[in-house]
Amino acid sequence: MAIRILPAVGDADAARTVTTLLGQLPDTEPAQPAGDSTSLLDTLARLAAASVAELPEIVLVHEGIGPVPALELVREIALRFPATGVILLTADASPALFSAAMDAGARGLAGLPLSHNELAARVRATADWARGVRRHLGAEPDTPGGPGGTVVTVSGAKGGVGTTVIAVHTALAARATGRPVALVDLDLQSGDIASCLDVQFRRSVADLAGIHDISPRVLQDVLFTHETGLGLLLSPADGERGEEVGERAARQIITALRARYQVVVVDCGTQLTGANAAAIELADTAALVLTPDVAAVRAAKRTVRMWERLKVRKPEETIAVVNRAVRTAEIQPPLIERITGARVARTAVPARFKDLEPVVNSGRLHDLDARSPVRQAIWSLAGELGLVAGTAAPVPAGRRGRGRRGG
Repeated sequence: MAIRILPAVGDADAARTVTTLLGQLPDTEPAQPAGDSTSLLDTLARLAAASVAELPEIVLVHEGIGPVPALELVREIALRFPATGVILLTADASPALFSAAMDAGARGLAGLPLSHNELAARVRATADWARGVRRHLGAEPDTPGGPGGTVVTVSGAKGGVGTTVIAVHTALAARATGRPVALVDLDLQSGDIASCLDVQFRRSVADLAGIHDISPRVLQDVLFTHETGLGLLLSPADGERGEEVGERAARQIITALRARYQVVVVDCGTQLTGANAAAIELADTAALVLTPDVAAVRAAKRTVRMWERLKVRKPEETIAVVNRAVRTAEIQPPLIERITGARVARTAVPARFKDLEPVVNSGRLHDLDARSPVRQAIWSLAGELGLVAGTAAPVPAGRRGRGRRGG
């Protein structure tokens, strides 16, 4: 059986060199090179969604790939697609880089300029490893082997629109299906998921910021298991510690959570930071919460345009969620879609503050009455976002593993 190889090389001349050399190797089937990290991860996610068997045995990652740096890309591939072996192509043959690459999950290094014999040996060894992993996965079908869990971010167009309420109950709806669910508070300076769920816990997302290899044991030590079964990753109690969580840390944290949980819901708050921008980029679905009033709609428009300018997310990949909806309101979904460019969710959350007041004031948002129209609407929204088994999101899924924001 031919060894399927997917190169990821950003430079056109280097891509031609790699493709030519791969064509000279026996029993190989090289694919068209991916030009950047985003297209590579999109391709792997699409293949894995069909079957683990559809994934290439080997991915070659060139040291000059971007916008995600090569070692971070190696780590993400290893976490999300464990049945595919990664070979790093690099001109740096130092022991330090070799060790870093192995820690990230690479199966080998091939030096630049490429040597036919060295590349052939690396390809053969990595292919044997990948096939052994797949045989193991075939014997144990419950072993995770796909692209990992679903990530949904919930952001607010402005303060006070109900972002946290929707994030919490979206996660609870997903948890009610019996799947493992993580709820992350990336509103780093003013997040209040802990107070909304009656939690006092000393660890937070900031404790993961300086860790380069986030293992399941490390996650277990930092996450709090709530009485509802949600795994909570909380914002720091001291808001200034939020500055410790940058873009790179957020990428590693989201990737690690995705590998462990079937659903990851991230409350991104209203302020765009490097951390929550990375989460929005990585998300399968990005929800933007607003209320049906002029100020909120204008804020939503500014947010959608800012995300687009910074290459965080395209407008058509954003779903607007209308909270505190009133049938008689002058601003209705078609107008919101036209102004913001984002698609509006079919499910609107009604204005019923009297239902929320007692559970918000008591800090037990999870005790919201099941008969409440607010709870019913948010749980219906969770189904619309694809977080309830048998449903699918109504908008194109966001690209997993997007590149860093451009200028």
